[in-house]
Amino acid sequence: MSEPEPRVCTRCGHTRTADEDPVTALAWVSTRERGAVRWLCPTCARQHVRDIEGKLPDEYW
Repeated sequence: MSEPEPRVCTRCGHTRTADEDPVTALAWVSTRERGAVRWLCPTCARQHVRDIEGKLPDEYW
């Protein structure tokens, strides 16, 4: 099985590592805006869950 692509949080810059806890690795959130895939780490996703669910543009966060 190949290594997963590196993920970097677009809000805080945290990078997901290969040896990260599997539960934490599953908590990363991906969004697609204007054709680009963006990632949020679990901390930022938890902090902005209402904004994500309300589909607010990133500028409002």
